[in-house]
Amino acid sequence: MRSFALPAVLATVAAVAAAAPVSAQTSAPFTGARVEGLIGWDRLQAGGHNDDVMYGVAGGYDMQMGSALVGIEAEASDSDNKDCVGAGTATNSRLCAKAARDLYVGGRVGTVVGGSTLLYAKAGYTNARFKITDDNGTNEVTLDRGNFDGVRVGAGAEYAVGPNSFVKAEYRYSNYEAGLERHQVAAGFGFRF
Repeated sequence: MRSFALPAVLATVAAVAAAAPVSAQTSAPFTGARVEGLIGWDRLQAGGHNDDVMYGVAGGYDMQMGSALVGIEAEASDSDNKDCVGAGTATNSRLCAKAARDLYVGGRVGTVVGGSTLLYAKAGYTNARFKITDDNGTNEVTLDRGNFDGVRVGAGAEYAVGPNSFVKAEYRYSNYEAGLERHQVAAGFGFRF
């Protein structure tokens, strides 16, 4: 009897746990795990500035408590953005910073407006890969190639399209080591589980 009762209790607990997010989702549409695709505008600033396209994927977990929301998130994005300053001559060498992958982990807090719109602010740690070169017209030298740590802050809006899907738009600013900065406006589409 004892060997039968334990599996039955475990099965009941598992069924209740599996059903809990579903019932929470209907009353709190911004609760649960989420995944999304991102695309947007990327401005890299390293003395001057250059604009390009960024793209990536993100995921996170949010908990809605009434109209308030707290969540954690992670993102991997990329861009072919490159910013250069200088003429590329012996007297005015050309310094360039070329962007590559960008990893982010952080949190967000927000408030739900009208039942289907989330307004939020975010902050966290970001690590981007850059290649910094110096070209004096004769030789191009790689000064630094590696990962640069930074901080990202941002704000956005997310709209629940259906019970498990959403669209979003956000602005974010990232400040890295060595005077590198990024401004981005990203749009996303995702699913909540």
